[in-house]
This record gives sequence, C-alpha cells and structure tokens, in this order.
Amino acid sequence: MNLQLVGKRALVTGASAGIGVVIGEALGREGARVLVHGRDVARVRAVVGRINSAGGEAAPITGDLATDDGATAVYSQAKKVFGGVDILINNAGAYEARSWFETTPATWRMFFETDVLSAVRLILAVVPDLRQAGWGRIINVATGMATTPQVVMADYAAAKAAMVNATVSLAKALAGTGVTANTISPGVIHTESVERVLRETAERLEWGDDWEIIQRRWFEDMLSDKTVKRLGRVEEVADLVTFVASPLADYMNGANLRVDGGKSPSVN
Repeated sequence: MNLQLVGKRALVTGASAGIGVVIGEALGREGARVLVHGRDVARVRAVVGRINSAGGEAAPITGDLATDDGATAVYSQAKKVFGGVDILINNAGAYEARSWFETTPATWRMFFETDVLSAVRLILAVVPDLRQAGWGRIINVATGMATTPQVVMADYAAAKAAMVNATVSLAKALAGTGVTANTISPGVIHTESVERVLRETAERLEWGDDWEIIQRRWFEDMLSDKTVKRLGRVEEVADLVTFVASPLADYMNGANLRVDGGKSPSVN
C-alpha cells in the first residue's frame, strides 16, 4: 500500500529509544523525511544513522521539552533543518511503576509536565504553520491505561488520560483546517524499559528472574483479561502510527486508537 508519505516532514519526539525508534524507521521506509528527537545526542544520531542507512532521510533534533524555551528551541531546529513539519508525533514521555499510595504530588506534577505539557508546547508551536499549509497530522501517544486505569501507575495514567481528552478538544479546534489530531494508546509493548519494569515487579513479587516465567505470570496474574496472550511488538504500534500520519487517514480525527491486545475492550 502506498501511504503517500514521500517528502512529508515528520517530527517524532522521544525517538531515541523504544517505540519512537521504530516509528521513525517506519516513516523513513515510507519516504517521509524524519526529524529524530531526543535528549541523548549519541542515541539520536544512532537512530538517524539507521534510518539513513536503510535508504531513508533523517536528521537529529535534540532538546528538553520540559520547558517552554526547550520546546521552542526544538521546533526552531526543525524549521532550520527541514523548513518545518507536516507531521508531529508526540511520543516523548516517562513512566514508572508504583502503587497509588507510593505516588506523591511531585510525581503527579512530573508526569503532567513530561507527558502532557511537553506535547502541548510543541502543538502550540507547530499548529500555526500547519494551519497555514492547510494539511497536517498531530498524533499523541498515550496508553491503554488512560481509559482503563489500573491499581498501579495512577499518576502516569491520569496524565495520559488528560492527553486523550486534550486531543479530542484539539481536533475540534482544528475543524476545517486540513489538520487532524488523533491519539494512539499502546498496551504493554515489549521495549527495553517495559522489560525492566516487568523484571523489577517480578523481583518485588518474588517470581524469580526467568523471563519466560515472568511473562507467563504477568498474563496469569496481571493481564489475565487480555485477549491476545503476549506482549505487543513495537512494529505493531509503529505501523498504525504511520498509517494515521498518512493522507489515507484524512477521515480519522479525534480518535483514540488502542493497540493493547484487548486489554481495554470497549464498544467505542
């Protein structure tokens, strides 16, 4: 399928690790010009090298989105390198596994800063240029827990729920401009950081350190309601993001698309 992404300029935040890396690679394979964002210069450059070596076109963007000035600097770099962006994928964020009563006001503030306001800052910077161009995509990466909260990670999930809510409002605010806004909500996806969290939890629960046993216990004890009995693959998220970023998805707007193995079943 031709996704008609050749020449489109895509800024992927948090693209130096995990899902963001594979999103950048998928966009590059479809002919998009990819701006790889992260805070670790070496890791960002490594991802850029992988995309370029595979025949794509990518450039590095570094900066901290946790401040207004940092976000402004990131978009200024994007305009300097590619003249702007057509597609903004707000993938940058953080998460930590803790129970409700291990959270603090500081952790709640931190997640709203890193997982909500970082996206808001870039949206405010990018939207004027997208509206002027008459076409654009804004894709915010949230989590299935935004709509199906669990007993753990309440601070993180609430921040992502705010992102889902804000995306719907944004889609309405951009009505008729040619710019769409959607949310992608992954479930438990097998990345290095997710494996680390699962292993840490397994250690706390005294499950041992055998990875196969840890996964089985998670699906028996923690994720028994998942209809797909395995961890998700990063490619499964990246492929959906790439489609939603394409002109073929013009009629998708204000949606929250879950990729979570059925963890959050819903009629919506």
